[in-house]
Amino acid sequence: MANAASGMAVHDDCKLRFLELKAKRTHRFIVFKIEEKQKQKSRIFFIAWSPDTSRVRSKMIYASSKDRFKRELDGIQVELQATDPTEMGLDVIKSRAN
Repeated sequence: MANAASGMAVHDDCKLRFLELKAKRTHRFIVFKIEEKQKQKSRIFFIAWSPDTSRVRSKMIYASSKDRFKRELDGIQVELQATDPTEMGLDVIKSRAN
């Protein structure tokens, strides 16, 4: 169901998958696109998830892999780097989409 103020909606399957990824608390890359039906624009997000609880070496490997991976992608308009689930909540994503 779309938010009346923004006109944005998130498909239930997308929400479920997002919550599953957050619950695993492991390094992940998430790339997704937000389209607004009442506007002729969309945003492609790149979310880099690296929990604070990760080991330093793992974080370093992840950071270098992330940069290389991101360079291979075209059209990313918004990047989020999250170390805690609250940093990639739906409210944060919606605020960055505008």
